[in-house]
Amino acid sequence: MSKMIHTPSLVSVDDHSATSSSFVIEPLQSGYGMTLGNSLRRVLLSSIAGAGVTSFKVEGVTHEFTAVKGIKEDVVDIMQNLKQLRFRVYGDEPQTLRIVKKGKGAVTGKDIQGNADVEVVNTDQLIATIDDEKATFTVDLVVETGRGYRTTEESTAKKHSDFIAVDTIFSPVLRVRYKVDKTRVGQATDLDRLSITVDTDGTITPRDAFEESAAILVNQYTALAGKTRVAAQEPVESGAGNSMLGATSDDSNLLSTSIEDLNLTARTTNALVNNDIHTIQDLFALSDAELRDLKGFGSKALDEVKDKLAELEL
Repeated sequence: MSKMIHTPSLVSVDDHSATSSSFVIEPLQSGYGMTLGNSLRRVLLSSIAGAGVTSFKVEGVTHEFTAVKGIKEDVVDIMQNLKQLRFRVYGDEPQTLRIVKKGKGAVTGKDIQGNADVEVVNTDQLIATIDDEKATFTVDLVVETGRGYRTTEESTAKKHSDFIAVDTIFSPVLRVRYKVDKTRVGQATDLDRLSITVDTDGTITPRDAFEESAAILVNQYTALAGKTRVAAQEPVESGAGNSMLGATSDDSNLLSTSIEDLNLTARTTNALVNNDIHTIQDLFALSDAELRDLKGFGSKALDEVKDKLAELEL
């Protein structure tokens, strides 16, 4: 039995929509599914960079506890609506945006006068409703980037007497769920499989959020590890579809067999060797689609390889 800790792989990504994806990670050392799942979830919800409104100014209004002439909503309602706006900001500096809307009707995110550094993602978000045909609604917004949650006291946005500070949730990740199941590799049957589902607000893809959270954890742990390194097993595939599950020592020897010893046609052998595939084990590292895309390798060659592996009962 190996004393080394299993190194996991990201074995599949299922994109449910542009804002929701599920990630499957395996094999994990027994108990590591919960450890890794909880760590990733906490970082995803608290530490992914995002952007939001940090302060605003409504023309003709000096404080938040007041009504706005010609506007259905009061300032507190407008503030709550502004908090729901989601932005992509291409830079680190605070951005000041403006809304000027005349006449009766709804004021939404698409009415924001943006610039090259800011993109409004949810343009249909309601901000206010003008119910007077002669009214003009003018608002200045300060949009900043950040991580986690920032209170009004911590805000670095403009705080002139006519700007109202907003407590801001920067996180673009809306929800994270994870589940731990059992999986196996060879004779080890007590390993973990971790499934994580990430939902975002559309300003970042779930995959980018997932990778950023993993990178944050790597940076944190690397800083603590110093020069110490721990030997780990190479990542391997696991699960019901893995041909290496339950492999015996004889099977392991067979997996190290050279491609040139399989008696494949010269064209197929050369295509595999030229693509740095030298053993049967190298074959198992690639999916059918990846094999088919190899230079000089096609569907006929793939069928030939599959038939040969079937003869070897792999």
